[in-house]
This record gives sequence, structure tokens and C-alpha cells, in this order.
Amino acid sequence: AGVVRETPRKRGQRFTMHRRVAVVCCGLLCLATSAAGFVAPLSSGASLLTGGSQFGSSFSPASSPSPRAAGASLSNRGRAGRLGGVVGLRAEADYYAQLGINKGADADEIKKAFRQKARKLHPDVNKDPDAIKQFQEIQNAYEVLSDPQKKSMYDQFGEAGVKGGGFGGGGAGFQDFGDFSPFGDIFDTFFGGQGGGGGRRRQQGPMQGDDLRLDLEIDFDKAIFGGDEKVQISHLETCVTCKGDGMKPGTKPRTCGVCGGSGVVTQVVRTPIGMMQQQGACQQCQSTGQIVDEYCGTCAGRGRVQKSKQLMITVPPGVDNGSRLRIRKEGDAGPKGGPPGDVYVFLSVKKSKDFKRDGADIYTEAKINYVDAILGTEVKVKTVDGDVNLKVKEGTQPETVMKLEGKGAPKLGGQKGQRGNQFVTVKVDIPTKLSKEEKELLTKLQGMREKSGFSGFGGR
Repeated sequence: AGVVRETPRKRGQRFTMHRRVAVVCCGLLCLATSAAGFVAPLSSGASLLTGGSQFGSSFSPASSPSPRAAGASLSNRGRAGRLGGVVGLRAEADYYAQLGINKGADADEIKKAFRQKARKLHPDVNKDPDAIKQFQEIQNAYEVLSDPQKKSMYDQFGEAGVKGGGFGGGGAGFQDFGDFSPFGDIFDTFFGGQGGGGGRRRQQGPMQGDDLRLDLEIDFDKAIFGGDEKVQISHLETCVTCKGDGMKPGTKPRTCGVCGGSGVVTQVVRTPIGMMQQQGACQQCQSTGQIVDEYCGTCAGRGRVQKSKQLMITVPPGVDNGSRLRIRKEGDAGPKGGPPGDVYVFLSVKKSKDFKRDGADIYTEAKINYVDAILGTEVKVKTVDGDVNLKVKEGTQPETVMKLEGKGAPKLGGQKGQRGNQFVTVKVDIPTKLSKEEKELLTKLQGMREKSGFSGFGGR
């Protein structure tokens, strides 16, 4: 009594249901295991870089193209012409730990911690090879944490929040890997969104514009002493008519009727593990969720217009080939009225007919005749500051190198007034033809030195 017996039909239905559940679970486990193979390297802090040819050093740019005859050229637009073409997956940076502070630190504590770290890690003070990298890291951390808006984004979304915005709604877990996560693709395909929490939508609102590269050739003297230089750039500026939204003034977008404003469309598809929902970008609104009926007539709906602009930049003393200057907020304006990027100016220095340079040191030559080399003399030598008199001692040998202290180039990033040296190589002019009188005098001199115990003109 009280026992309900299971009929053969019900038992078969139960086994069928269990079998289907087992198949679904095994399929998901296989997919997750396969995807985990792509994510595993991230746990050890390894980096995966794809899709770019470059930034280095704060970024690693591609090698400089040959500048035009005018001295400056803007790189071709497109993916290859933009800085930041490298997409990376890497371990999240902890800006608070880099500055050695707690998450609840206020603005004064953040500034104090940065100054203390900067004194220890500045490349002029710390000669450790890793000091430059660590100094750049604390600079980046301070730039974010000292800005209240960026700090708030970082506290909510981590490093991704200050490098292209946060993730929006949804929880943690697989979503932390952003658009590059294999798990995100799995859940998008089978469950219609990351972790089943709704579909992804193309990022809305303003975004920062692209950085641009400018190659500039300068004179040798300007590289030594610095100076102002005019450059011409061509960049995208926010359209003043529509303020960057691409719509005709006075109009508003309407919600997409296909996706209902979500930016994604859902359909049920048959898969090896059963019927599943699949989501994809809405083609009607290009995943924006909105339809624009009337575009701006000035920018044709792009929100940005191409403009040329002349800038005056200051070249600091001591720059050399490959030196890079940064012009803030003169790059391309961002989409949707976003802030502009920066312009990076890569310098190349014209060769000098009088000097050769290696870092902060300058090299030149001084020619004297063989009599002056024997008896000694004083010769005028060119320097970047003007001619100076160089005393050549008697008996100076050919290819002797003499040093002019402090006559080199200023040391870039060094203390004010700190300069390298100039090295002068003495070239002795040996005549190939002599007059009869010169031969007689030299022969007589040679005989006198041999009687005195000297050999030729070379000393004892």
C-alpha cells in the first residue's frame, strides 16, 4: 500500500528523457573543453597577439616609411596605417597594486604613491632594464586612477572599462573575456547570448578616435639644438552640423522594427545536440538597434569629415633618428562625437657633411701636414657651436683621436646643459711628390737622426 508502480511505458519515457539530457550535457562538456584549450594560456599571464603588424615602447609602431620630399607625410589610412592594430589577450593589470595602494585610496594618496614610485623607477635614476617598462606601467595606472571618470569605469569593469568601455549588463564569468572569448561564442550560438543572459549588442555611444602617424625629416642642427617646425596633417574631425551623430539636425532615429532595438535577431536552429536558439547581428540596423531616416548633409551620415590642418610643433634639443613626439588630441575624431586620438611624429635627421653622430657624441676629422704632425701646431676645428682652436702636440701620429669635452649633442632626457663630447680624428697628409730641396733636407734630417741613435722620423 502507498507504492506507485511504474508502468513499462512511463519507464521508457523516463529513460528517453535521461538519454537526451546526457547527450546535451556531453555535447556542452566537449565544446567547453575544446574552448578551454584557447583560454588556458591566459592563466599563466601569457599574451596572444593577432591581427597587427606593430607599439611598442608605450606602442610599437611599424618601421617608418620613407618621407616625402617636403619632409612630412601622413601614413595611408586603413588598418595598416593606424596605430594600435594589434589585438591582444593578456592578464588584467591591477593599477592599485602597481602603485602600491588600496582600492579605497583618495586622490591625494594616489598622487603621493605615484610620485614615490616615479622617483624610484625613472629611467634617469634607475638603470634596471625593467625600469622603463615599470615606469610606463605606473604612468598608465596614475593616468586612469587620477581621473575620477576613468577610475569609476576601472572599478566597475577593470582594465577593459578604460580601454574601449565596459561590458554593459550581465554577470561575470565567461563575459570577462569580452568578444575574444571562445566561451562567449559557444553561449551565443547555443543559448542566444553570454551565459544565457541576453545577446550582445554593438557598442553604442562615443568612442575614442584613431591615433595617426606622421613622418618628419629635420635638419641636423635642429636635431641638436631643437626648434619649432610646421607640419601639415590630414585627420577626421567631428561634423559640426550633426555633432557627430550622423543625423540631420532636428531628426531622431527610430527603433529597428526587425530586432526591436536589441541589435540582434534570434532564430531556432537544429544542432547535433537538439534544437537551440541562435543569435546574430541584425542586418537591417547593422546591430545598432536604430534606423536613421535622414542623414546629415554635411558628412553624409558618417559623423566625421576629413580636414587638413597646419600645426606648429616644438622639437626638443638632442633628438635623433627614430625619436618620437606625441601631439595630443590631434588624431582622428572618434565615432559618435567621441574624443580624438593623438598624432605620433616619427623623426628622421638629415645627414651633415661635417659631422657624424652616435648618440650624444659627435665625430669629425682634422687634416694637418706631416711637418705640423712632427713639430706640433694649432688647428681650427668645426663644432656645432662654431670653430674652436685645437692644439696638436708635436709627434702626433696619424689617426690619433682627440676629445673636445662637452661639444657633443645635448643628452635627451638628461639634466639641463648636459651634453656629449666631440671626438676629432687627426688625418696626417703625407705628400706623394717632393721637390729637390725637400728631398735634400729630409735626407739630411734622416742622417742626423741616425747618428743620434733615432730611426727615421718615428722616434727612438
